Amino acid sequence: MPACDERTTVAVIGAGAWGTALAWLAAGIGHGVRLWVRRAERADAIRAQRENAPRLPGVRLPDNVRVSADLAQTLAGARHVITAVPSAYLRETARSLAPHLSPGVALISATKGLELGTGKRMSSVLIEETGLDPCRILALSGPNLSAEVAAGMPAVSVLAGADATAVAICQRFFSTPLFRIYTTCDILGVEVCGALKNVIAIGAGVSDGLGYGANAKAAIVTRGMAEIGRLGTKLGAGRATFWGAAGVGDVLATCNSQLSRNWQVGYRLGQGETAEAIGATQTSVAEGIPTTAAARGLAAELGVDAPITNALHQVIFNSRAPVEAVQELMTRRWRVEPEDWQ
Repeated sequence: MPACDERTTVAVIGAGAWGTALAWLAAGIGHGVRLWVRRAERADAIRAQRENAPRLPGVRLPDNVRVSADLAQTLAGARHVITAVPSAYLRETARSLAPHLSPGVALISATKGLELGTGKRMSSVLIEETGLDPCRILALSGPNLSAEVAAGMPAVSVLAGADATAVAICQRFFSTPLFRIYTTCDILGVEVCGALKNVIAIGAGVSDGLGYGANAKAAIVTRGMAEIGRLGTKLGAGRATFWGAAGVGDVLATCNSQLSRNWQVGYRLGQGETAEAIGATQTSVAEGIPTTAAARGLAAELGVDAPITNALHQVIFNSRAPVEAVQELMTRRWRVEPEDWQ
């Protein structure tokens, strides 16, 4: 990999809000950035306006961001590739980009989700489809609301990977005075936290949509963290990860900000809308919806208690009234705290 003081080519695959914000961030550091957009007409519009208005309005893309719908052109010579497509499209996209990856590339997943049907983490999907050495695949996650990052507000994130040297190089490569990156080798824990916090954020939105107060929100956050911890440690994640920026930090941000797409979904569910109606009006993917289904299946397979996930699955996919789901959660069998995983 290049030294941290080099300016080189960065390819960002996916022009959602987060992908666009990451392109903006890397360009501000001085890297040459190529932003891949799935549809040619959208690429043309972004290129002409220098703004991704449907996804990240009001943020001008610097001149060193080249926008293209040509995947081979986007990846040519790129030493760092960031994937920021929705989890449902990552496998297909990874399969398409594999033949165009440069030797020695660092492939960074910025998608927070689990693959529906398999429950696999995004780094696992990338390894399977690209054939890259797992040490070259990293994950970026943390309390990173796209609009705040692109507005230049201070934020921290966590970069995870099996190779500590590779992670440290990328840490210095993408950090700025307003975007501070921490590192860890616990890529499993970071990805589990990044995926499951979206589920808990939907729950927090439901609570707010129902008009509940701070007590209920605190219950969702703390019992949600217990649920994430149970599943994560069962999979082999390190306990400390859950109490860092990628864990409780991301949960706090997405559970409390109206900028969170997953919170917005939950709020609308709490207000009485159906998941189908919400989906029909959304312009961006809320990863918590498919992740709720994937996490429910994974927890059942592993024998992990996941009451919040199960309740939200009933609300989202079986049209159960949110207030009924809350009542069931509140009248479950009594438990002891703290739990073994802590």
